Amino acid sequence: MSDILEIIKRRRSIRKFTAEPVSQEQIQALLEAAMAAPSASNRRPWEFVVINDEKRLEALRARLPFGRYNAPLAIVVCGDMRRAYPAPGRDFWICDCSAAMQNILLAATGMGLGSVWVGIYPIGLLVRAVSSLVNLPEHVIPLGVAYVGHPAETKPPRTQYDASRVHWQEFAPRAPRRRKPWWPFGKGRSKGEGTA
Repeated sequence: MSDILEIIKRRRSIRKFTAEPVSQEQIQALLEAAMAAPSASNRRPWEFVVINDEKRLEALRARLPFGRYNAPLAIVVCGDMRRAYPAPGRDFWICDCSAAMQNILLAATGMGLGSVWVGIYPIGLLVRAVSSLVNLPEHVIPLGVAYVGHPAETKPPRTQYDASRVHWQEFAPRAPRRRKPWWPFGKGRSKGEGTA
């Protein structure tokens, strides 16, 4: 229990990486961790595009204004709408793929790697740019990119716990409701008012 809590607190967004590549064994472990994530009705709507070719990484960076990091590995986490939970729960794919993304980040931290999550969905321009780059079919939507590599920076563990964000049983005690007057035009009618 304490090991996973320590990994959760050590997971930080790392944006500077060495040139050392991520090994095939490490990539396999990251993908296994991703696919161990929970999903609605076990639909597992995820697809993963692994990019470790430098030219393809350069092209990806060029399409992501907030994702121009020099990591030697990028994993594009995508949702397959043909496997997504049916309507009205279709957008559960976002929860499912986000859980897979978080597992990648935590697994990377546990292996001594650095990682950062760069969002794509729901920004249409980014969705189209990344979909085109990695040749996604129309029914597959990129949620985000996990950049992964050996860290060239260190950050201290943190929790960011804030007790004011915790609510027990309900969000907040309800304020007493003000009763609205039954007559919508002022305080009400006096005798004889409004009669023909």
